Amino acid sequence: MAKPKQSRCICQRSMDAGELAPLVTEFVADLGAQGHSCLTVGGYEASARHFACWLVKAELAIGNIDDGVLHRFARHRCRCPGIRRLNRVSAKYVRRARRFVEFLAKRGIVQRAAHVAPPAPNRQVCEFQEWLRRHRGISDRTINRHGRMVMRMLPALGSMPGRYNADLIRAVIVAETKRASMAYVKTMAMALRGYLRFLSACGLCRAGLDHAVPIIPQWRLSALPRYIDSTDVDRLIATCDSATPSSLRDRAILLLLARLGLRAGDIVMLCLEDIDWQQATLSVCGKGRRETRLPLPQDAGDAVLDYLDRGRSRAVCDRLFLTSKAPFQPLSGSTVSSVVRRALDRAGIAAPSKGTNLLRHSAATAMLRGGATLDMVGTVLRHRSPDMTAHYAKVDILMLQQIAQPWPGEARC
Repeated sequence: MAKPKQSRCICQRSMDAGELAPLVTEFVADLGAQGHSCLTVGGYEASARHFACWLVKAELAIGNIDDGVLHRFARHRCRCPGIRRLNRVSAKYVRRARRFVEFLAKRGIVQRAAHVAPPAPNRQVCEFQEWLRRHRGISDRTINRHGRMVMRMLPALGSMPGRYNADLIRAVIVAETKRASMAYVKTMAMALRGYLRFLSACGLCRAGLDHAVPIIPQWRLSALPRYIDSTDVDRLIATCDSATPSSLRDRAILLLLARLGLRAGDIVMLCLEDIDWQQATLSVCGKGRRETRLPLPQDAGDAVLDYLDRGRSRAVCDRLFLTSKAPFQPLSGSTVSSVVRRALDRAGIAAPSKGTNLLRHSAATAMLRGGATLDMVGTVLRHRSPDMTAHYAKVDILMLQQIAQPWPGEARC
């Protein structure tokens, strides 16, 4: 068993990194500090040494490293000492070498690639986005989306808001319906209404033009809520039965989604200080940046505590849920949705949807069938409008049976 270790040492010594050798050592130390495993660090070290050795052999200066150099490294017929002969380096190997180059760029040794900046947005659009941030309390993601959509419509609207009229606004939206889906145009109409309200508040256009934006037809809340019953929810959570860090994290996430009906964005934004262990409450900042304190159920609290004790890395980050592999960083909304999707696949549940909203609808349905009123459900789900909560009345079969009228049979004219 000692022979492979000895061969690896000889291989590393033969791949002379030259003047980059100290930086390779720093690169390896940085990867270890981020929490990567020894096997992963060893793979990155070998790639970095190989790249440095090839630079010496190709007589390339460190300051000349760019994407073109990496492309040449990827396509070179490898005859470098200490490695088997290859006609081409693998893509995975090149990605590791690229990460070493990115490390050198952070140290200021390699010049970063010139970033082609996107076209500068319109000044009024920037002011509109800042107005949304200050007065509307919506998320940065929504603010950026509204800005992009307004920029898309500006060529048709023109640069003189004082000349806007109802005919022009309707024509712009109607033109968009011919090249985009109805759902996308509906969002564009919402962005345009906000932009016109901003212009009106600043005295740049006539008041009331936001009412000229056409309403995109849509049957609101026409479909039944997509949910699974409590038995399937328990089966879903039971799939996270191992003690691995990812399983402990996924179990805590699924319980919070299923018991409190949280959104994916709520899970992403949860921080360590949002949990009050003494009062057994959880602070959630949802849509409109409205902060709400919810009761933390016993099983969900136990799962979160178990994750903090045995599953969460010791990374310096205030977010509650982090990735299970290095570099440890906060989760994204798509990752939270994938937690639900993987659990459904493991449990073999044929669900009507596979996102986090499935468990949100399931939580609301379970509360309603358990005797909770619509007002109680709306409070937990943090609905602004009672109409949103009334959507779940469609699945309260027992209550609907009490008010259902008998079928009149065949009616005669």
